Amino acid sequence: MNFAFLPNFAVRGKAIRRHSAVAVATALAVCVALTCLPSSARAQWGTGLVDRGVALLGSTLDGIGTTGRVLTIAAHPDDEDTPLIAWLTRGEHVETAYLSLTRGDGGQNLIGDELGESLGAIRTQELLAARRIDGGRQFFTRAYDFGFSKNAEETFEHWPHDSILGDVVRVVRAYRPHVIVAFFSGTPRDGHGHHQVSGILAREAWDLAGDTLRFPVKDYGLPWTPLKFYRSGRQSPNTANLRINTGKYDPLLGRSYYEIAAESRSQHKSQGFGVLQRKGVMWTYLIREASRVGPDNPSDERTLFDGVDTTWAGRRQAVPARVAPVLDSALAAVASARATYKPDDPSPLVPKLARALQQFRSVREALGPAPAALASDIAGDAASLGSRSPNQANPELWDALSLAIDRTQQALLAAAGVAVEATAAKATFPVREASKRNVNDSLAVNLSIYNRGRTTIELTAASMLGTAPGAGEAVRVQVAPDSTASLTRYSVASSPDTPWWRARGRQGHDWFLASLDSRDEAQREASLATQAAVSLNVGGVATSVVVPVIYHYADPVKGDQQVPVAAVPGITTNLASGVEYLRAGVPVDREVRVRVQSSYPDEVSLRVRLEVPEGLRADSIERVRTLPASGSAVVSFHLSGSVKEGTHELRAIAYHEDVPATLSESTISYDHIRPMHLYGASNTLYSAVSVVIPTGIRVGYILGVADGGLDALRQLGIPAERLDPSALGTTDLSGFTSIVVGPRAYESNPEMLRQNPRLMDYVERGGTLVVQYGAQDMSKFPVMPYPMQWTRPAARVTIEQAPVTVLEPANPLLSNPNRISARDWDGWVQERSTYMPSTFDSHYTGLLAMNDPGEPVNNGSLLTAQFGSGRYVYVTLALFRQFPAGVPGAARLLVNLVSRVR
Repeated sequence: MNFAFLPNFAVRGKAIRRHSAVAVATALAVCVALTCLPSSARAQWGTGLVDRGVALLGSTLDGIGTTGRVLTIAAHPDDEDTPLIAWLTRGEHVETAYLSLTRGDGGQNLIGDELGESLGAIRTQELLAARRIDGGRQFFTRAYDFGFSKNAEETFEHWPHDSILGDVVRVVRAYRPHVIVAFFSGTPRDGHGHHQVSGILAREAWDLAGDTLRFPVKDYGLPWTPLKFYRSGRQSPNTANLRINTGKYDPLLGRSYYEIAAESRSQHKSQGFGVLQRKGVMWTYLIREASRVGPDNPSDERTLFDGVDTTWAGRRQAVPARVAPVLDSALAAVASARATYKPDDPSPLVPKLARALQQFRSVREALGPAPAALASDIAGDAASLGSRSPNQANPELWDALSLAIDRTQQALLAAAGVAVEATAAKATFPVREASKRNVNDSLAVNLSIYNRGRTTIELTAASMLGTAPGAGEAVRVQVAPDSTASLTRYSVASSPDTPWWRARGRQGHDWFLASLDSRDEAQREASLATQAAVSLNVGGVATSVVVPVIYHYADPVKGDQQVPVAAVPGITTNLASGVEYLRAGVPVDREVRVRVQSSYPDEVSLRVRLEVPEGLRADSIERVRTLPASGSAVVSFHLSGSVKEGTHELRAIAYHEDVPATLSESTISYDHIRPMHLYGASNTLYSAVSVVIPTGIRVGYILGVADGGLDALRQLGIPAERLDPSALGTTDLSGFTSIVVGPRAYESNPEMLRQNPRLMDYVERGGTLVVQYGAQDMSKFPVMPYPMQWTRPAARVTIEQAPVTVLEPANPLLSNPNRISARDWDGWVQERSTYMPSTFDSHYTGLLAMNDPGEPVNNGSLLTAQFGSGRYVYVTLALFRQFPAGVPGAARLLVNLVSRVR
């Protein structure tokens, strides 16, 4: 797999693991009841608090037989209406999914330094964490979030309309919803252009998902016609025809659906979207825009499914006559289980649920082959792709039976008290590489099957998914109540774990995906993870459980910790950063530190070498290091020489057994999401900038969020010291010629508000304070020397090529020591400026003017004001996006901002 397109500064979590044909066949034999079913029954990273014990069993029992499906659609992580999703899934037991057009790659990050693709990986995991709590499923299109867009026209310039619409149609056809809910109107009132586009595409998909001429079956799957289309009424509740109390209390869960939804929404931590779990009545509003069924007048509706038959009575007529009595018997067994369920002793439910599970399976088997979600799933030649084969099952009936099987099996395992764990002694293990000799690369996995119920169960098979099965996988072990069966299996990986959508990189603002299939994001992630599958006989019926392999340990502070085991390259080679600044034409004196990591369980010897750009030389051609088992080392080289202005690449390569290792690895790890391993090229791009650095300056720097400014200053050779906000009161600031406050520092660190008078005192006494942009409305923080005002939403310039007019060319901030010219605005990425004040006090001088096409000029991107004997500078230019990209003009401007000597 080629990862060369991924610079290591953009990456931190699964490359597609190719299952052997034998392993796939084994997995299907073991897990056939899981492979075509909703995500609720499959192994996931962590579970919501409602997915255990009495709550799990009672809720699952209530949901057996519910057949409705809802697809909600919006643009980004955080756009979803979590109260609606939680009410539908947890309250009404309706299969509900959220389709986000993007993974949120273009946003900002309040919890770390990751931006771009790495941020998209974080927000993908935050959505999955949210869905585990509210019970929904998660889908995406291939659209890459390129940043804020002001209208749909601009957005469609980046996203090909037909491609993204085609992705939405694929999801609709694969998921087969009865109802679609768009969270945005598709009009300018949505604000963000991505929001508008999501509203437009949602309606177009509702109209066109059944059109096989525009969207042929061979490319987009079997046609599907949703029955009803709604839009969220949260912006205009007075026009809504449906009002839903999502604050309804569920005594089984011990919470309201709104409380569950608030916990779900609070998983969007990178965006700072923690919310209160309010009790009491909370309304969600929906507006019916189109319908093929139900009352002609939307105001006559009483429920979301008015006119939609979601009952088994409606499905039964499509069941073959010979098995209709079997279906009746299954439904009767479920009804009996509900009626006799006792939370303190669910064991009497086991024979009833086992019988129902077997009968549901018999009915589905009688339907014939599963309906193909996509044309690639359809057997036969291309000529047969125009319509569904008559031998294929009715899609609606198949979906209903599959959901019933899924939920019945889940309830059976819960009633029987079955728990399965797969653990390993470490969190990573190496990918098997044919070119390596005498390498121990298999992972021992301990499987434990716990019977915490009152009925004996039988273990019949155990295997590792993604690994060719070995001898002894079939077993016959009786597991008595209050006992455990343990055995060991071995896993061998063929490729590293990394997010599947990154496997082939991007083409412009679209992820380059070979195809999109019917699986949701949790299913894709689970299928590529290191997993174990066990077959069990519970109540005389075959069941299956698939679980991720975890590294289980106790943290002294956090307690029980479970980390999913990941397959990683045997050797990785990491440089300190993906992009760094150099001064063009100035002698280089820089240390290069290369961190080499082994995942092999034995000692290995490496040769580490640098490939340096023209003009530079390293003090050694290569260095040799011996790493202990699963160990690492930092290898240092010294660079000298000089380079011309421009971009230059340095590469690090580690040779193990003469095989080069050229991948860098970074791990994204936060407590609220599943850890991820991201891979890129082991290189550093040097941006060589022609820049004058004055003598006698010393900079203090208060870090903001996702802030590369301190590193940029140091790389340019400017003495810069990090300042701790909590220590500002006792730090002698008089020795600093300037102090820089990083982006959104006042939001992310409450200590900044308490210590701001100290910074103002520093300015009054003659210092220069450079404050980078803050919240949309910084006026809520009384930290500025003179007032500014913001509109809402705040003004911003999102076109990175937007013309910039220098209003005061002679001002020292734009002329000394580097004269800022038109060339310095070339090559900017994603946006020019964000959250600009609309008006400001006359004490401020605006130095730059800019605007997006068709909008008024704004002079608030770079403001300066005299305050006492010093200088206050407020910068809303998107420098935080330019530094990681090595934009030369951003570096030259930063030097000017910090160069004013008292």
